[in-house]
Amino acid sequence: MARKRFDDSNCSVARALNEVGDWWSLLVVLHAMYGTRRFVDFQQELGIARNILCDRLARLVDNEVLKKVDVGEHGSRFEYRLTDKGRELFPIVIALRQWGDKWNPAPDQTPLDLRDRETGRAILPVEVHDADGKALSVRDVFVPEAEETRDKRNTSDSRKKAG
Repeated sequence: MARKRFDDSNCSVARALNEVGDWWSLLVVLHAMYGTRRFVDFQQELGIARNILCDRLARLVDNEVLKKVDVGEHGSRFEYRLTDKGRELFPIVIALRQWGDKWNPAPDQTPLDLRDRETGRAILPVEVHDADGKALSVRDVFVPEAEETRDKRNTSDSRKKAG
């Protein structure tokens, strides 16, 4: 069964999932963030089949999340490096890690202790903030178009009931 694609979707989350939404792609990106660059190292660290790794690396290169760099002096040898687009996935990967540590922790392991390289201090949980820096929850935000549509619908429903 072919996977559904969301190239033409109006939803930016759906379009983003086209590029990095399967677990192997995100794990490849995560390991690239850890410094993995060579095909053989991705394969060894992830325990992924060659054909699947080839497909995911090609897709991540096509989507400009990774770039394939020829580093061979004697013959061809390639490395896969994060692009700016790939590096911008960092807060998403960290948020997903933090969510996983909270809701689906490894039974016999403590969560990975990520620290600021400069200060040595632990990183804070990833949060969404308003323009003034106040942390927001899903209940604190809205999509203006959806509010306007709902208000119009409520007004229309009220008129129907009154009439």
